Amino acid sequence: MSVASKEEVCCPRFDPRPWDGKRFVWKGKPFIKDKVYCLFYMPLGFGRVVSRDLTLIASSGSSDKDRMMLCDHKSPWSMDLFISVKKDVPGAKNEDISGTFLSKVFEGPFKDAKKWADQMDAYVRGKGKVPKRTLFWYTTCPKCAKKYGKNYSVLFSEI
Repeated sequence: MSVASKEEVCCPRFDPRPWDGKRFVWKGKPFIKDKVYCLFYMPLGFGRVVSRDLTLIASSGSSDKDRMMLCDHKSPWSMDLFISVKKDVPGAKNEDISGTFLSKVFEGPFKDAKKWADQMDAYVRGKGKVPKRTLFWYTTCPKCAKKYGKNYSVLFSEI
């Protein structure tokens, strides 16, 4: 992946309105799944994994308009990465996600992820629900977040 100049943008501008405080019911929503190694929750080689996966997706004509990249932080050492697609992608691990999810948008530096997770947990419990798992969608890369002046993340809690 090449380094973007000040004028280039690799991530589309994110509109938080359709995602904040919503309820989503997914029935077999298609994703590809990959693994990212971490060091105390900090992803290592994330860009390399994403580039590889986006190349597979593009070559199969499976790009999804939202291009959600959901992160499931399994431990301080690894996370599962799910990238939304329109259809199965040859050469990738295809996995459908089904369930009911509440979403909330957060804005700020990635280091606030633990704080967002705690706030999301309180939000879900405030709705009388118990979260089963929470997936993070970091909507833009750090370079594009800097260019746009906003760093949005969407948390989806399965209920």
